[in-house]
Amino acid sequence: MGEFTIKMPDVGEGVAEAELVEWHVKAGDPVREDMVIAAVMTDKATVEIPSPVNGTVTWLGAEVGDTVAVKAPLVRIETDGKGRDDAQAPDQSAPLVANTQSGAEEAPARPQPAHAKPLPSSPPSLAPQEKPLASPSVRLFALESGVDLRQVPPTRPDGRIQREDVEQYLARGASSLAAPAPFARSTSTEEVKLTGMRRRIAEKMSLSTSRIPHITYVEEIDMTALEDLRATMNRDRKPEHPKLTILPFLMRAIVKAVADQPHINATFNDDAGILTRSGGVHVGIAAQTPAGLVVPVVRHAEARTIWDCAGEMARLAEAARNGTATRDELTGSTITISSLGALGGIVSTPVINHPEVAIIGVNKIATRPAWDGAQFVPRKMMNLSSSFDHRIIDGWDAATFIQRIRVLLETPALIFIEG
Repeated sequence: MGEFTIKMPDVGEGVAEAELVEWHVKAGDPVREDMVIAAVMTDKATVEIPSPVNGTVTWLGAEVGDTVAVKAPLVRIETDGKGRDDAQAPDQSAPLVANTQSGAEEAPARPQPAHAKPLPSSPPSLAPQEKPLASPSVRLFALESGVDLRQVPPTRPDGRIQREDVEQYLARGASSLAAPAPFARSTSTEEVKLTGMRRRIAEKMSLSTSRIPHITYVEEIDMTALEDLRATMNRDRKPEHPKLTILPFLMRAIVKAVADQPHINATFNDDAGILTRSGGVHVGIAAQTPAGLVVPVVRHAEARTIWDCAGEMARLAEAARNGTATRDELTGSTITISSLGALGGIVSTPVINHPEVAIIGVNKIATRPAWDGAQFVPRKMMNLSSSFDHRIIDGWDAATFIQRIRVLLETPALIFIEG
């Protein structure tokens, strides 16, 4: 008999620690080589940690939500052969995959091995508190499909549920959604520890609101001309062009507006008291995923056409949803757009994406009566609710910036005029 110690892997890029966001095993569980035993998260990247040996788990070195230093002991496994104490699991990294159940963004499931056994005829028997073995991406797929993983029979010998298992379960027409009794009382409570992505969001929002004195400026924009132009461009677009939303137009308007006010396209290091004005306009697009808010970045919007902005934005949004966005694609923005689309409401108070100094909030478009000097006419109106770091941007500067954007959006031909 021997003991094998798995240490927190070095995830690279100078990261000294990572948050444990999920255990796939507990003390006493048998493990096989390459079986995923834990998932850790740093920034917005998540790493699955596999076991390099066969054996039995004897000790877990942390709880979900704990921050663990690189090279700190994480798991001890009793092996049948001679163990190697203080061994370190190989470094691994993986693209992001949203995980609504754990509140993190995690790595996709590994392919099912060729030796998988036939599909059992009955679901596994699990204790009420026991969690089925499945990767975060499989749990997300099951959640979106309305499937209770406790009812899905695994095909792998180690009991780990694969996406194919869920698909076969769905193909049989199984459903785990039972209609609750109408008007039934519920006295249950549940304490949910914030971990992974959800905790990162909470920390980022706390940092932003505690350190940045926000000023929010709201302006009404007549979007009628731009909406007419957008409809025409979408109707006549080439097959290779994506469908246009209003955001690419807003991105190009921001590019023009920050050319006159470069201190708005900037980041502020409040510890050092240094404002860094960026020549490149790297626009963050706040995107909602099942795990929470992420901000993919359209880099160098100043060098992109309307179509190019739209195409890159669509690519990044899809990457954020399906978990393939890279760390570089989720960092480095210099100004952010926040839009809830049709749910945008009338007014919002967006929180600045620290360490940026401005965020442009897009509210919904609604047809409202507007006075044209002689009569009321129907116009497509939209509010911009935008927040600024009042340490850097005075109210006059904020108003000037938004008024410049208003003129560009209300006269969209100006967006396409160089200079």
